[in-house]
Amino acid sequence: MSTNDAALSHLSPVWSHLTRLQPERGEGIYLYDADGTRYTDFTSGIGVTNTGHCHPRVVAAIQAQAARLIHGQINIVIPPATVRLADTLNTVTPAAINSFFFSNSGAEAVEGAVKLARAATRRSNIITFQGGFHGRTAQTMAMTNAKTVYRAGYQPLPAGVFAAPFPYTYAYSAYGWDEKTTVEFCLREFDLLLKSRSAPDETAALVIEPVLGEGGYIPAPAGFLQGLRERCDHYGILFAADEVQTGCGRTGAWWGFEQAGIVPDILVMAKGLGSGMPISAVGASQDLMARWPTGSHGGTYGGGALAAAAAVATLETIRDEDLPGNAARMGQLLLDGLVELQGRYPVIGDVRGRGLMVGVEVTLGGQPAKDLTRAVQLACLERRLLLLTCGSYENVIRWIPPLVVNEAQIGEALAIFEDALRAVSLDS
Repeated sequence: MSTNDAALSHLSPVWSHLTRLQPERGEGIYLYDADGTRYTDFTSGIGVTNTGHCHPRVVAAIQAQAARLIHGQINIVIPPATVRLADTLNTVTPAAINSFFFSNSGAEAVEGAVKLARAATRRSNIITFQGGFHGRTAQTMAMTNAKTVYRAGYQPLPAGVFAAPFPYTYAYSAYGWDEKTTVEFCLREFDLLLKSRSAPDETAALVIEPVLGEGGYIPAPAGFLQGLRERCDHYGILFAADEVQTGCGRTGAWWGFEQAGIVPDILVMAKGLGSGMPISAVGASQDLMARWPTGSHGGTYGGGALAAAAAVATLETIRDEDLPGNAARMGQLLLDGLVELQGRYPVIGDVRGRGLMVGVEVTLGGQPAKDLTRAVQLACLERRLLLLTCGSYENVIRWIPPLVVNEAQIGEALAIFEDALRAVSLDS
């Protein structure tokens, strides 16, 4: 056992690790180890540090709140920071989303959304979509279809969850289909599901990521989300948008669903909401929330003062610095650069995304190339650029830089990525 391994021996091996880096500090898009070596973090802690590492405004809010009140349990007292957070969220969500429940993690918020939907509709079933990821608890594992590793060995899982096809246009192009044909097929399959597996009057909600996260960074076409919204309205099924990874400016808008011109009944938030503090939220209308029996859901730490203060500062920073706008501009720059590389490196099968949530699908002969994807990722790591992978076949490199990233930093990352592609091509 190496010295470094010995130092980590008391951490559970259930965690996977991209690196053994133990950063001493972070600033903006960078992490620094004890020797001062700088790493470019285009993972954002899996889409968490949207405001960058240790944004001064967020740090100041945490420090100030810690000196006043760390924990005020919301069933007993109501921390002012929590009230401010609800008020602030109300300014950046649609008018129909004006009541909020707070918890600690994305999975908790998804479970809360499911409980709300079942309580409000008095229906039992939930529809999710192929490739979706919603968490690692029993309920959210049952809703997850991104990779078998998230579910393997944990059956039986909660019942009443049914998966429908997601319009993965690049994959369906193997049949010669374009986006319109793919969307039409997936909507027909959704209609079939309502006829064959979960009748509308027993379906409480559908839960969908506007851009698949762990499933491969695949944006849902606007026509698909609009078609689902129409069906939900027709049958009285609640539309729940899981914006755990797509929210808080990540896709170039405050929320991913906005780009389809729809409004969900339930909005699930986490990750980028707290800039690293553990906080999540379920948003819905006051009328819908009123149908959730008092005391039927809760938690010890949800809506805690410290995390709420960080979230308020995060939302204000995203608003005041127009980070959704920066995500749209820098995301287009990133997409353009990657498409240019695609023209010179045939292993890049597809480039897709919204804002600063971009996926590069790596293929060989039209087939998923997991080993090659891993080799490119490690070549980037050797050059101190941190990137993650995703997708059911683990062949998608995902780009999730903090939303404060600038043009020069995008250019530097693209240059590193090309150097890694070149190195791997020469080695193979």
